[in-house]
Amino acid sequence: MGRPHGLDGSFFVEQASDDPARFAVGAVVYVEGERAEVVVSKRGSGGRPVIRLDQSAPRGAKLAVPREALPPTEEGEYYAFQLLGLEVEEEGGRALGRVAQVAPGIAHDVLELDSGLALPLVESCVREVDLDRGRIVIAAGFVAPQLP
Repeated sequence: MGRPHGLDGSFFVEQASDDPARFAVGAVVYVEGERAEVVVSKRGSGGRPVIRLDQSAPRGAKLAVPREALPPTEEGEYYAFQLLGLEVEEEGGRALGRVAQVAPGIAHDVLELDSGLALPLVESCVREVDLDRGRIVIAAGFVAPQLP
């Protein structure tokens, strides 16, 4: 959640969902993944809605919706949470680390690995995402070769 808006406990939602129903009055959101709150007021539209919850939440808290409320993804689309923890390897099998975070970027999202590598989440880099096998395959040339 973002900075406060007004004196009634309302706040801006940063990096909000593209689905306006996620923050409609009556929608349930989870604060820091633990307690469910109900949206009691919504103003604004587009990328930065202003909402108020039925209970106060700490500034900067992460808001989430239940997984079962998410629409199914199309072929080749993934939710960021699905990529967390996946093993990342380069074509040819060189292990690069695990996805620690999917960071939003200006032009594209970035896979941040526990090894310190940051890889662009673009088709020319990411060759395969296999959720069943728990791995992502990266095109050769996006990571500097290891020195002997």
